[in-house]
Amino acid sequence: MNTHALRRTALVAAVASTSALVLAGCSGAGGSASGGDGDVTLTIATFNDFGYTDALLQEYMDAHPNVKIVHNKAATSNEARENYFQKLGKTGLADIEAIEVDWLPEVMEYADLLAPVPDDLKSRWLDYKVEAATSADGKLVGYGTDIGPEGVCYRSDLFAAAGLPTDRAEVAAMLEGDWSTYFAAGDTYVAATGKAFFDSAGGTYQGAINQVEAAYENPDDGSITATSNPEVKKIYDQVLAASATQSAHLGQWSDDWFAGLSNGAFATMLCPGWMLGVIEGNAPEVKGWDIANVFPGGAGNWGGSYLTVPGNGKNVEAAQELADWLTDPETQVKAFENAGTFPSQTDALKADALTGSVNAYFNDAPVGEMLSERAQAVKVSPFKGQFYFQINDAMQKALTRVEDGTQSAADSWKQWATEVDALS
Repeated sequence: MNTHALRRTALVAAVASTSALVLAGCSGAGGSASGGDGDVTLTIATFNDFGYTDALLQEYMDAHPNVKIVHNKAATSNEARENYFQKLGKTGLADIEAIEVDWLPEVMEYADLLAPVPDDLKSRWLDYKVEAATSADGKLVGYGTDIGPEGVCYRSDLFAAAGLPTDRAEVAAMLEGDWSTYFAAGDTYVAATGKAFFDSAGGTYQGAINQVEAAYENPDDGSITATSNPEVKKIYDQVLAASATQSAHLGQWSDDWFAGLSNGAFATMLCPGWMLGVIEGNAPEVKGWDIANVFPGGAGNWGGSYLTVPGNGKNVEAAQELADWLTDPETQVKAFENAGTFPSQTDALKADALTGSVNAYFNDAPVGEMLSERAQAVKVSPFKGQFYFQINDAMQKALTRVEDGTQSAADSWKQWATEVDALS
């Protein structure tokens, strides 16, 4: 059984943090990269935490003595996205660029600007991971990294103080049900402590909207249906009603939110696998975090990413070789151990190193087995059309306006609807 604790270094505060990994002097098992006999510097641009530690990338350099890797990490995915679309097809992108699944509708419009993933790798990933990044003419442009099956993370020490169960199986039983069950538990917690139950309306909304098959656009013709979809309005109203008493009103990725992971500002949060490393990395001294094998409404997948290789890069072939290695099953299991990024590779999902993974930080939770079950419970793969990212980003801002007191829920919805209507 793998008892390594999942590790994560704190997110950088600046727009990009660059670490140039030192070229391995001699060594290793491996030969040169496909970029030729001379030294090759490969740049890779990511965001948040993909689990690509210095030690992991050093493994590749040890096996390829002519390769030096420079890893650039943007502070947020929004900043990475802006940079990506400003420069795609021009100059200035890294040899390997990470993208989020929510960008794919836009990315696929420029599939011809990206180097293809070799055909012999396509069987590596779950079918839906491949289909989402495949163009109409059959060109796969993304090397799948992670998926985001979700559980509920909770502070067992704060639950104990509120008189709630702390054992993860008992917590799962308490939260089993729909979103009203989750919020009912929140009412109990708030009544007992006077403190916030969850972190933010935005994060909670995201978990719920990911369960809607076609939230914002019509899959048949791509038309925008967001403002008239009763499911969207229902989730908006339900989350904000709970937020009024249960939310810490801490926008995810803000400085106060990071601090809240350690100072007890909230007792629960929705947890895709990649969130585990974020919590541990920013609250390393906290002993109370745990995770329950349950999710409101049954199951959900939040996020997931890919690596892409710009077709006009200086080292395309060498970059493809590195992207191949970073997304092979063995390396992805290591990335999971580093940051909780749950693999999308079929062989990785069967690996003992994954299914037997136990997280010491989260009270020895069997996270590999747990997240595998959470992944298998997912029944809905939401349709994300051309405008999904813009609509959802505007919604997150609408929720924030309500939580920070800038607007009422009704007025913020009206502004969001106006912004959405302007897209069509």
